[in-house]
Amino acid sequence: MGNDTEPQTEDGYVISENWGFQINFMVPLNRDLTKQCERMAESQIQKNKLDFELVRALKCAELQQKGFTLLPGSRVYHICSDVVPIQSLLKKNVSNP
Repeated sequence: MGNDTEPQTEDGYVISENWGFQINFMVPLNRDLTKQCERMAESQIQKNKLDFELVRALKCAELQQKGFTLLPGSRVYHICSDVVPIQSLLKKNVSNP
């Protein structure tokens, strides 16, 4: 760190400029805490994935119950392509013993 000061002018001002740089390093001191944080993050990721899949299935089923579906061939059609009524699966299993 350093500074650059110019002498006082007639009106009483002193011009002062400070300059420098700073570097920080952080080192975790407790590896157990770091591992616990990683496990919690992974758990949160898995929970978010499950929430996404459940909401997706729920909304696709609601669309189907109301008589709607996504347009085949559209960029989002695949989102609901694996959500089917249970009865269609049971009929398929009965016909293919």
